[in-house]
Amino acid sequence: MTKTLCAANVFFLILAMALVIQVAYGGGEGSIRPGGCLGACDYRCSETHHKKPCLLYCNQCCQKCLCVPSGTYGNKQECPCYNNWKTQEGTPKCP
Repeated sequence: MTKTLCAANVFFLILAMALVIQVAYGGGEGSIRPGGCLGACDYRCSETHHKKPCLLYCNQCCQKCLCVPSGTYGNKQECPCYNNWKTQEGTPKCP
């Protein structure tokens, strides 16, 4: 009986952690408050070799769109504003 309770507790703990990660890093547009951009962009740019420009542009995009796509690369469809903001040359502005 206690093993069943322990397994159920582990399952709910994993489910709760997945929900927290989804809310923190995978929300849609407007899901981040302006103060949350630093943490979201730190994570978004954590695996790049060009950290300084990544953080600069990610924070600009986050301040405008209040959204940062989940993960460290891709998933831009989660944030259309972030995805569609282009430079003067027509290349993506947001990392």
